[in-house]
Amino acid sequence: MSIGKVWLVGAGPGDAGLFTLKGLEVLNKAEVVVYDSLVGQGVLTKIPDSARLIYVGKRADKHTLPQEQINQVLLEEAQKGYRVVRLKGGDPFLFGRGGEELELLTEHGIPYEIVPGVTSPLAVPAYNGIPVTHRDFCSSLHIITGHRRAGKEYDINFRALVDTKGTLVFLMGVAALHDICQGLLDEGMEPEMPAAILQKGTTAGQMCSFLKAVIQHSHISQMREVDSSHGSVFAGQSNHVVLSGTAQGTGTQRDTVVLVIHQL
Repeated sequence: MSIGKVWLVGAGPGDAGLFTLKGLEVLNKAEVVVYDSLVGQGVLTKIPDSARLIYVGKRADKHTLPQEQINQVLLEEAQKGYRVVRLKGGDPFLFGRGGEELELLTEHGIPYEIVPGVTSPLAVPAYNGIPVTHRDFCSSLHIITGHRRAGKEYDINFRALVDTKGTLVFLMGVAALHDICQGLLDEGMEPEMPAAILQKGTTAGQMCSFLKAVIQHSHISQMREVDSSHGSVFAGQSNHVVLSGTAQGTGTQRDTVVLVIHQL
């Protein structure tokens, strides 16, 4: 039996229209699709009926399979000679553990290909009229994971992030909002910094909540939707620091937040 091949394909942030032509081309030829919970429903409907599906989704501390077993699944399916698509929300290499999955494939001589995907830290703010860079106010962009392992402290240098004066993008769960914002405040971020949370970005359920100050995030217990007029007002205030969050995943089950901060 000839050896198979693995494609790591980025599914984008949710809107099926943001799934790339290359990704669709590869997906149409897939024999096995290994997918996670952050893949939008619109993209999942594009999987050919002939493909065998293997779900390996993760939610907070609830993992269908540990990462090591996911790596093994990819290896074993490719060794059987199948065309395997590892379909991942966003981009495979942006906190998607794509590099970890490639290590085992490389070790066993399995051919692979990477198909980049549109990533939520850029797409979701854009869908809400929020630029992550601005020539007059922000010349750098920093993307940070806000997730932490159980029982571990955040491995984040909040002081250094505040000092960058650039845009900070945190990918995290809603429950982490308080700790992230408090960490920034403790290291010198202005409490009055304007803020916004974006949830379920690029989907029909997209929500946007604007706050007058970062300090208010410390008291948020749940997301709330605001009217579109707030969004239009915000678009004209890109010179302010912006805190925004968005969830990734399927259209109805997203719980990952993107925290975007424009610093003056």
